Amino acid sequence: MTVRGGVLTVIAGTLLLAGRAGADTTTVTFDSGTGGWDGVSGSGGPGSTIEPTGGNPGANWRTVFNDFGLTFTNATAPFAQDYTQFASITLSIDVKVNDISFFGSPVTRPFLVELRDFDSADPGLPWASAWFKFDDIGSDAYGRWTTLSVTITDPLAAALPAGWRGYGSEDPVTFEPILPAGVTFADILGGFDEIAFTTFEPGWFFGFTDFDIQLDNITITTTPVPAPGSAALLFAASALAARRRR
Repeated sequence: MTVRGGVLTVIAGTLLLAGRAGADTTTVTFDSGTGGWDGVSGSGGPGSTIEPTGGNPGANWRTVFNDFGLTFTNATAPFAQDYTQFASITLSIDVKVNDISFFGSPVTRPFLVELRDFDSADPGLPWASAWFKFDDIGSDAYGRWTTLSVTITDPLAAALPAGWRGYGSEDPVTFEPILPAGVTFADILGGFDEIAFTTFEPGWFFGFTDFDIQLDNITITTTPVPAPGSAALLFAASALAARRRR
C-alpha cells in the first residue's frame, strides 16, 4: 500500500509539472475585436475594418488601401513580450489576397513578421529589429486563405537563425540592413517593443500600390522552459510504476 501511494504521488506530481509545461496559445479571430492589433487608416481608402463574414471562418480583418505598403502592429502581450523566457515561440497568420496591383497590373509584395525595438537602432533609423520573410504574396498564389507560420526554437541565440534577418544598421560595403553592432537576436527577442506584420521589407522601396487583403487567426503559441528536474522526476515515476507492475 505504501509503494502504491508513492507511485501515485510521484505520477501526480509529474502530471502537474507536465501540465505547467504545456504550450499556451492565443488566437485573435476578430470575432470580438482586434485583440490589440492596429491597422491602416488615412486618405488612401477605407483602411482596416473588421468584417463579420468571409473569414477563415467568421469575422476577419480586411484592408482596402492605396499606399507604399501595409503594416499591422501590436504592442500588447502576449504578442509583444519577453520571448527569451520561453523554450519556443510560434507565430502564425491566415492571409487572403483579393488584389495587389500597381497601376492596374497585378503584382506581388513581400510579407513578413518583424519584432521592433525602438531603443537600439543606429542614429537616423527608427528601430532595430529581427524579421522573417514568409513569401511574396499576390492574388494568384494567395487568392484563397493561406496560413503562414514561423517557429523560434532558440530565443536565447546570439546569431540570427536561418531565415531571419536584422535591421537597425547598414552593412558598410553592401548597404544591406543588418542588426546594430553588439545587438544579438536574443537582445531583440528580450526587449522588443512591438510586433508587426508588414509588406515593407527592409532595404526595399515600392511605389503606391492598391491593396485589398484579408487577415484572420493571428496566433502566438509559447512553450515554457521545462522546470528543473522535471525530466528526472518523469523518469523516476516511470521506473517506480514499472517496478510495481513487476
